[in-house]
Amino acid sequence: MQICITYFLRQPRFGIFSIERLYEDVRAALPADCEATTWTCRYPSTGLWPRLRDAWAARKVQGDVNHVTGDTHYLTYFLNKRSTVLTVHDLVSLGRLRGIKRWLFWLLWYWLPIRRSQAVVTISEATRAELLASVRCAPEKVSVIHNPVSDEFQFSAANVISATPRILHIGVTPNKNLERVAQALQGIACTLVVIGPLSPSQKAILSAHGVACENHFNLSRAELLTQYQRADMLLFASTYEGFGLPIIEAQAVGRPVITSDLCSMPEAAGGAACLVDPYDVAAIRQAVLRVMDDQEYRDDLIARGLVNVERFRASKVAAQYAQLYRTVAAGGG
Repeated sequence: MQICITYFLRQPRFGIFSIERLYEDVRAALPADCEATTWTCRYPSTGLWPRLRDAWAARKVQGDVNHVTGDTHYLTYFLNKRSTVLTVHDLVSLGRLRGIKRWLFWLLWYWLPIRRSQAVVTISEATRAELLASVRCAPEKVSVIHNPVSDEFQFSAANVISATPRILHIGVTPNKNLERVAQALQGIACTLVVIGPLSPSQKAILSAHGVACENHFNLSRAELLTQYQRADMLLFASTYEGFGLPIIEAQAVGRPVITSDLCSMPEAAGGAACLVDPYDVAAIRQAVLRVMDDQEYRDDLIARGLVNVERFRASKVAAQYAQLYRTVAAGGG
């Protein structure tokens, strides 16, 4: 039986395409019985009325399965519940709010969309556990399908680490932990390559700790891949992630990864990264120095990373989504 899946996407923002890229890769790898179309929001995800207008418009383009892919949970409000799949990427914003704002966000961004969906997908076991602890719903309604790594992320040999290594750092939001990273790198001869627009205060922090920095943002997919290929390692000591795709991307390119021992990051790393307490500056520093100085350890991380990344290839992730779509289309979601 042919299944028509409508993918509902947020309005594009220049240089921000992570969710769109993920589901572009999933759609390209779907089996023959899954026919995908896309619908994109007309408005940014801000304010009540623009969101409601998009939610109302979305009801006119429904398929056999409606997949709300993330960052637009409100699109579920007027869709057919029996055919709707919602992907929840994280609960980071919920943790930052307090009082009535937190309650309203919980109600309108999580509780109601989950009630209006036949099936819910989280991108890690850690996010699933967090969601079930925050929103009361049947556990069997919530499944885990990891994010895919794009096929363009392939092994690129780097024979020896640079004398002044390029340390890749993805993201500039508070959870990306840039201030502690700057403290950890003080006095280490390296270049920190930060992806994402640095604020004046972040630039001042890096300067105060004497950290040489390159800053890149609004990159295309090809430009982002180039930064991974030019890097000597990925330092991703985040304090919170729903998944942690940069871990997998760096492993796929063949770069050693330092990441946090919190949330979903050990799950994504699959035993193939140097795990640190992201709140411990000394631990971050020690990990960087070990990866720089210990070639045997570095080579082992790379080898295990290349094995780990195969779990996240688009074909495997698409097969899991296809099975979910078949279940929902058959009325058994």
